[in-house]
Amino acid sequence: MPFLELTLTLRSEQQPRAEEALEDLGALSVTLQDADAETPDEQAIFEPGVGELPLWPTITLNALFDADTDRRGLTEALGDLLPWLEPDQVLYRDVADEDWERAWMDQFKPMQFGRRLWIYPWNIEPPQDGDSVVVRLDPGLAFGSGTHPTTALCLEWLDAQDLKGKTLIDYGCGSGILAIAALKLGAASAVGVDNDPQALTASADNAERNEVAGRLALFLPEDLDAEPAEVFIANILAGPLDELAPSFAAAARAGAPFAISGILKGQEGELLERYAEWFDELRVDTREDWVRISGRRRAD
Repeated sequence: MPFLELTLTLRSEQQPRAEEALEDLGALSVTLQDADAETPDEQAIFEPGVGELPLWPTITLNALFDADTDRRGLTEALGDLLPWLEPDQVLYRDVADEDWERAWMDQFKPMQFGRRLWIYPWNIEPPQDGDSVVVRLDPGLAFGSGTHPTTALCLEWLDAQDLKGKTLIDYGCGSGILAIAALKLGAASAVGVDNDPQALTASADNAERNEVAGRLALFLPEDLDAEPAEVFIANILAGPLDELAPSFAAAARAGAPFAISGILKGQEGELLERYAEWFDELRVDTREDWVRISGRRRAD
């Protein structure tokens, strides 16, 4: 069925109250995006730090209502709830019903990472190739499909590791793509950690469809209770990577290979210095404007 879409352009500090007002008025869904998207001022936010909800300075907030919702009445109600709202911040349009996630999946094509590893969407059947390792992915609303350079860097690193029979921690698991890939590449078990419950749901669903759910444990950061792993990987952002370095060192066994990404070029210097306290054999690999740091956990 069609919908009425209400778009508000707001400052980040106005977002919580506006979102609450829209939900009170019966919005069927509320989504956020950068108001400067597709402009030189666009800012990428791919994965929040632990316990953080980062927002852009200016936000476009889109809310869907039933198509027969009274626009005038809705505008008046918004004026009562958000008296600071100006007319030029409000836009309405009619939108047709569409399965947005499936439309995205139609554009998601198989991708190869390293020698063996392939990521396939659920709507494309992979060929029967005994040498290939295939992860079937439905990213849902969580981050991580392999299309972003940081995810690609991590997948290529995993493909190059000897994971057979090993344990792995994937911190910032998003869709579960890295942990699931590790399990398909031979890891005995994996732990996925993410601060977004929706990401854990997507990870669990993807693990079930890839028939590895029994070997993947999923935790919010505050609930994590796992032994140090034989392989450690984290694809988040530079700030949390710096803050969590001691925790990551404690989560990796002596001799464990590790990789961290989500790092923009120019941010690697401080992280190399930070991680040198616990890790050896540090190296930097890049793709586009993004960096992966890898190495090995030093014995204490």
